[in-house]
Amino acid sequence: MPQLPSTSPPAPAAQRPWLIQGGMGVGVSGWRLAKAVSRTGQLGVVSGTALDVVLARVLQTGDPGGHVRRALAAFPLPELARTALDRYFREGGLDEGVPMRTTPRLRATDGAQADILTVLGNFAEVWLAKEGHDGVVGINYLEKIQLATAPAGGTSQR
Repeated sequence: MPQLPSTSPPAPAAQRPWLIQGGMGVGVSGWRLAKAVSRTGQLGVVSGTALDVVLARVLQTGDPGGHVRRALAAFPLPELARTALDRYFREGGLDEGVPMRTTPRLRATDGAQADILTVLGNFAEVWLAKEGHDGVVGINYLEKIQLATAPAGGTSQR
């Protein structure tokens, strides 16, 4: 029987987190909660669900505190971060009654704008959770939101 390649030994139990928090869903397991848990030496986990939409909405509400803009300033490809800022950021937030801009949908082909927004949203969330400490932060990509399925064929009878 072939042998599996050796890996480094697991961390001693004293160094492993005894608490794993998070990944509970959009707006619940955000960067603030994950950061707080991680700073105590435990594993803080952000939800990776719909971070493209979260990013766009935070920017459209004016990014209170400037946190997302600070994270995007650290993104290694500033021209991509600039595209999101130009499209979604509104100083002071949208005026009363103005609808939020929609976000592009991910697709198998020709979804570059959605891909960029998704990468930026994930980067910002994890970067903010890691900012200012060297604790461990994870991200949960389990599916939590499912788009509605269009009804299958036919017409209603009266």
